[in-house]
Order: sequence, then C-alpha cells, then structure tokens
Amino acid sequence: MLIFMSMSVIKHQAEKLKQASIIKPKGDLRMKQTMPLLSATILGIIFLNEPLVAQTSEHPANWPDWAYGLLSPLSEGDNIAPPCPLNSRPIECGYVGQPVPDDGIKRTLPDTDLTFTRNEAYFGYGPADWYPNEHPIMPDVVAYGRESEGVQACALCHYPNGQGKMENGHVSGLPRDYILQQLEAFIDGKRRSADRRKANTNVMAMIASRLSDEEKIEVAEYYSSMNYRPMVRVIESDTAPQVRATTNGLMLPIPNATEIPLGQRIIEIPDDPEKTEMMRDPRGGFVAYVPLGSLEQGQELVSTGSGKTIQCGICHGQDHMGVGLIPGIAGRTASYIMRQLWDMKQGTRESPLMAPVVANLTADDMLYISAYIASLPQ
Repeated sequence: MLIFMSMSVIKHQAEKLKQASIIKPKGDLRMKQTMPLLSATILGIIFLNEPLVAQTSEHPANWPDWAYGLLSPLSEGDNIAPPCPLNSRPIECGYVGQPVPDDGIKRTLPDTDLTFTRNEAYFGYGPADWYPNEHPIMPDVVAYGRESEGVQACALCHYPNGQGKMENGHVSGLPRDYILQQLEAFIDGKRRSADRRKANTNVMAMIASRLSDEEKIEVAEYYSSMNYRPMVRVIESDTAPQVRATTNGLMLPIPNATEIPLGQRIIEIPDDPEKTEMMRDPRGGFVAYVPLGSLEQGQELVSTGSGKTIQCGICHGQDHMGVGLIPGIAGRTASYIMRQLWDMKQGTRESPLMAPVVANLTADDMLYISAYIASLPQ
C-alpha cells in the first residue's frame, strides 16, 4: 500500500538527487550515505508490509508479455524461473534451453579479421570480442567471469561495449554509482522481474551476489566509461513480422512468414537476425514495430505528463540522456524500458522515486512512453 506525495515534492527531491554526488568511502557500495534521497521517509512514501506481487497462475489481460520476450500469457504448466538458492552457481540458476549443436562453421563480421564458431562466440567464460579496439581493456570479470563459481562473463549478455540486446540491460554510459546501486538492488531482492518466467533476472541477481566489492567497482567503472549508442529504429504500423522467441527472450522473425496484426504491443527484432543470434554482433541494431499513434501519445506523456505523472525530463534531463546519478533512457530498447516501468508498477523493482511516477500510468501509457523513448534522439 502506498501513500503518495505531491508532484512538487517529487520534483524537489529529483532535483536534489541530480545534484548529489556520491559522498562516501569508495568501498561503501551500498551507498547508504547517499541514497537517503531515495528513502521512503524523505520522499514521503509509506510502505506497509504487503506482498509485492501475488504469485497467481495467470496474469491480468493487459500484462505486457511481449516486453519480457514472451509470446503468450502465463498459463498452467509454463516454465517458471525458480529463485536461485544461496549455494547455487549462477549457471545452474533459472532454466536454459536445449543446447544448440555447433556446426563448426567459422563466421566473421565486417571490419574484423577474427572468426568464431557459434559456440565460441557464446562461450560463457570468454565470449567473442569482435572489436577489441572499440572499447577499453576489459576487467577479467567482464571478459571471462569466474568459471569455478559459474559466474559468466558480463560481456556474454551485455557485450564488451555494454550495448546489450532487447532481452537484457544496456549498461554502457550508465553512471558508475548507479550501476553499483543496481548491483546491490539485485543482491538485496529489490530488483526482480514481475514476470516469473524471465529467468535471466534471477541469474543476474546471483552473479551480482558472487562479485567482490573490487569487481563491482571494476564493472561499474568500465561500463560507465563508454557512451551508449542508440540502436533502435521505430516504425509505427498496424502489422508486424511473425516472430519466435528464444529461451532468454530475443524476438526473431520467422523467415517467409506473412505479417500479422500487431495489436497493442511492441515487437522488436534485430536488423540482421543472423548476425545478432549467431554471432552476437555488438554493432547490431533493432527495429521496433509500435502501434499507430504511439509516438505522438508517448511524446505527450513524456513531455507534459498528461495529468497522470511528471515530465520525464525533470529527472532524466531534457534530452533524456541522464543527469548525475539518474540514468539516461533515450534510445534504449522499448521492451527494456517497458519492463522497468512495469516492474516498478508491480513493485518487484523497488524505486521510491519512480513509484509515484508510474502509479497512475496504464499499460498502454507505458507502451507509448517506451515507444517514444526508444525513438530518441530524433
């Protein structure tokens, strides 16, 4: 149960947060001296002890399955990602699909002489680094992980350049201390997926719990040192390609299939599915098919709040590229933005600053916001 503050208080606290620097000993990763700005007491939000999300066997009709890389509503018999036991190795956590046989074919990408087979490209403890000259030298935990403990390399999912894909996080260009804050949120159970079928969120939490304080700092300083490259081309349409979903939630078009009605959802697919799926192309981009009128409605919500919320630019900057500790959101994939908004709405991603921002937003509102934010900068 939430008791909300006025919008003017949100704006005031957001401004204080933007101006705040992390004033703490460098090793204090929980940032308890800085994050009082986000505490429920200071923000005027009172949280009562209630379950965050009811663990029911089905979701409401407006549940955005598409944002989690899923093609159908939750039903009895679906695979549910179990919590990670404290003594488990991250590689054993959640569930994985059937292994893909390696055809042994060496593949390459433009502007590189390197070649990898599919399994080499996806090796969890040293995945392909196609363009080593396009990023700083990776810390060992980013490049290789720690196989003895099942801690896969950060670069496997987030790529060496931090761009990531639609089904995981884009971490390049995020503020150093924001990354540290989120690692602690994963560990503390304050950042979980509202959709229990999405296993890689559990894996991320377990990996974070295995990192040393030094490794957390290395990861945060590495990925924050690079700029994020917007990689989504947004197309308004009433139809979209038919797709299949990989185990971890990447949407891929079905070859030679006719387009189908899009409905009230967003379908994101890679510009070049083979390079993205088979070779983990870190330069790859995505196409997002969004319902007709989404961008206009999203722009209105983002720029004015439409009487339901505050303008996104108050916290994230007028260009939505982030200010201080507050992350940039412009050009991030629509499904990623939607997942975060929805998780916050459901309470599985705890954010005292964002809770009142999303409180009055509908699923459609969040879809429009996600579509518009993905289209930036224009």
